[in-house]
Amino acid sequence: VNKHKPWIETSYHGIITENNDTVILDPPLVALDKDAPVPFAGEICAFKIHGQDTPFEAVVLNKTSGEGRLRAKSPIDCELQKEYTFIIQAYDCGAGPGGTNWKKSHKAVVHIQVKDVNEFSPAFKESVYKATVTEGKIYDSILQVEATDEDCSPQYSQICNYGIVTADVPFAIDRNGNIRNTEKLSYDKQHQYEIMVTAFDCGQKHATEDVLVQVNVKPVCKPGWQDWNKRIEYRPGSGSIPLFPSIHLETCDGPVSSIHTTIELQTNYIGKGCDRETYSEKSLQKLCGASSGAIDLLPSPSTTTNWTAGLLMDSNDIIFKFDGKQGAKIPDGIVPKNLTDQFTISLWMKHGPSPGLRAEKETILCNSDKTEMNRHHYALYVHNCRLVFLLRKDSDQADTFRPAEFHWKLDQICDKEWHYYVVNVEFPVVTLYTDGATYEPYLVTNDWPIHPSHIAMQLTVGACWQGGEVTKPRFAQYFHGSLASLTIRPGKIESQKVISCLQACKEGLDINSLESLGQGIKYHFNPSQSVLVMEGDDIENINQALRKVSYINSRQFPTAGIRRLKVSSKVQCFGEDVCISIPDIDAYVMVFQANEPKITITGMDHFARPAAQFESERGVILLPDIRIVSTVTKMEHPLDLRERERANKQVVVEEMLHNLDFCDVLVIGAELDPEQECLELDHGELQGKHLDATNSTAGYSIYGVDSMFSYEQVLRQLRYRNWGSSAAAGRKFRVKCSELNGRYTSNEFNLEVNILHSSNSNFMDHVNHMMVQPQFLQSVQHPEGSVSAVHNSVVPSVATMVIVTCVSVLVFVVTLGVYRLRTARQRGPAGHGAAKDAEMDWDDSALTITVNPMEKYEEPHQTEEESEEEDIDDDEEDTTSAESDDSEEEEEEEEEEEVIVQKGDKQNATRQEQL
Repeated sequence: VNKHKPWIETSYHGIITENNDTVILDPPLVALDKDAPVPFAGEICAFKIHGQDTPFEAVVLNKTSGEGRLRAKSPIDCELQKEYTFIIQAYDCGAGPGGTNWKKSHKAVVHIQVKDVNEFSPAFKESVYKATVTEGKIYDSILQVEATDEDCSPQYSQICNYGIVTADVPFAIDRNGNIRNTEKLSYDKQHQYEIMVTAFDCGQKHATEDVLVQVNVKPVCKPGWQDWNKRIEYRPGSGSIPLFPSIHLETCDGPVSSIHTTIELQTNYIGKGCDRETYSEKSLQKLCGASSGAIDLLPSPSTTTNWTAGLLMDSNDIIFKFDGKQGAKIPDGIVPKNLTDQFTISLWMKHGPSPGLRAEKETILCNSDKTEMNRHHYALYVHNCRLVFLLRKDSDQADTFRPAEFHWKLDQICDKEWHYYVVNVEFPVVTLYTDGATYEPYLVTNDWPIHPSHIAMQLTVGACWQGGEVTKPRFAQYFHGSLASLTIRPGKIESQKVISCLQACKEGLDINSLESLGQGIKYHFNPSQSVLVMEGDDIENINQALRKVSYINSRQFPTAGIRRLKVSSKVQCFGEDVCISIPDIDAYVMVFQANEPKITITGMDHFARPAAQFESERGVILLPDIRIVSTVTKMEHPLDLRERERANKQVVVEEMLHNLDFCDVLVIGAELDPEQECLELDHGELQGKHLDATNSTAGYSIYGVDSMFSYEQVLRQLRYRNWGSSAAAGRKFRVKCSELNGRYTSNEFNLEVNILHSSNSNFMDHVNHMMVQPQFLQSVQHPEGSVSAVHNSVVPSVATMVIVTCVSVLVFVVTLGVYRLRTARQRGPAGHGAAKDAEMDWDDSALTITVNPMEKYEEPHQTEEESEEEDIDDDEEDTTSAESDDSEEEEEEEEEEEVIVQKGDKQNATRQEQL
């Protein structure tokens, strides 16, 4: 009888190691029953656990002793749950084997803790740590790194230590992750340090991935411009490029109230002061729209202009250097004696201070007496850094006191730089233009007119001719400096617009997007745009403004070389005597050498279309596949010096992309008849492009600065219509494109268009197909060979038919001959001779019948073959007959036939009677 319930402890405490299934309980799991040792009633059969989703189970190890074990159903993860609490009860085996009348114990509480395993490594919160320090300081903490561990227990989840992996770095780290420098850092020695750091948890497991720490060292704050490049590269055609796109001013927190900055582009060693067009003076004046009639007094030496042959000259820019010992006489007749009351003298001059306290006059241009006297009629000279123009009128005019000397005092005259001077004379008013700016004379002196004389005058350059007051006429008042493009234009003066054009620089400073300059920024350019002055109160506005300053060179092929840049700044501070000073910037622009382009137009140059297409509303597209390509030729140099000495320079042709400014489609021959033909283009094709077009009876012109691809697109849509094409056979057109307004032009691409009428459209369609697709010419020619092959194959077949016919007739004749022979034998010897003659007659007649059809066929056949083959034998018939299988027999039979035929010819009359 089961009288008593099992007994267990009221509570249990257990520990399980994660990823394990065994639970260690305290006290051990044992159930007791007072019914023992009675079977079944005193035995323990089960332990049951109460609780939802409890990952544990209890098993009975010994029913008699009541010993049990608690274990996990599946591996336990401490990171998911650290503790478990549930209820357990013990059950006896009841009153009998069936387990009836079983009894259960009271409920006991089981509390289990999960023991952690150090399965996770420390991981840093950031992938990279960055910090910036100033050189020369020792920091207690530059920055702090931090790592975490996903283990659940304090022992394994806490970070106990950090360490620097990188060796030989002046840094240290403490257990809290604070990094400090162990010595003073120097910006000049190293700008940046990169160190690797690791972390350890309290189980001494280190991080699987070390973290990168970047420490940037900045120099001790020094006022000045930061983040600019000393070298700025400029490639031809680049337009306007920023000089300092990232520049900013470091003031070191100084109390700055205003900034004054000057940017200077130094180009005085490039050509005549800067990069200008290097055309001749006459070409430049025509380009700028100057009036005609200018006389060049310093031309390049030639057979007709030999007075400059003895002067020192730079041939690249046609610059003449005068060293105080040279002068040139202008031949008589070059310049008219009477310059009238209006004339212009223009020149480029580079001049420095004159040596000595009281310098002599330095003559640029002088017209004086050739002999006897020393009168100067007009002259342009420099004296004590003053420019003086002398003009003495002849006394045939009113004998009154008149203006004779005009003086200008300018800094440009002695600054050793190139300047452009123009003297406009409208007597008695004389105006000087220097680099396009107008200057009035500060001093004008009067003088009496020159008395008339018959003494000839001598015009000179670089010195003045002294014809009198000396024992021997000679040069005097020599010029020291450089001159170029010295011209005189009698009877006319130049406008300021033309003067500005003639001296304009093609390179200079620029400001990108003037509208976006910050408020309060004042700026000013000099006339040549080589100096820019900017002023403002706000530092950031000045930074933004200076980032927009750029260099521009509008020449397609600029002068290669270096252009120096200098940026100087002055800073004012709020009410302080001592203010920061900003060091100057010294940089340079490197202009690269340009390559000259070669523009090539290609496409289909001939096609034909039916007249109906030309008469349609849309017409025919003229240039469906036009292609415009520009190439440059470069010389490739081997890298190895030894190869460079041996090998020749290799020529490399590369395609170049640039703009065009016009393309003309011109009509060759008679102009278009607007009553029956025209060129058309949908203006919608021009939308979205920088192009425009004009149409006339002479052709179609498309103009505007745009890419070659845009021009191709538009030209491929140009159509030709001809609604009166009944009498027209076709048209010829010529296409020509230009870059830089004709300075570089393409090849002349010629196009021929044929109009096909109904009578010859089928034939011309085939010809047009061959023109349009030349790659199929070979396949078109191939059928011609096929036709010849077919013809050759026909000839053997006809010969075979002839041979078969001949063999058949021969068999017939032989059979007939045998038959007649037998008949003759039966007749007897009396008729032998007559029979023989009759036999021969029949053979002749038979052979005559056989040969005649062959002659009728072979003669035209032979004629056909002679038309195809020039060298053919007269024995063509025999050769053709000899191609049969039984050739030997046939040849013998043919010889007999020929003999018989000859006999038949001789005895023609007899045969006719017999037949």
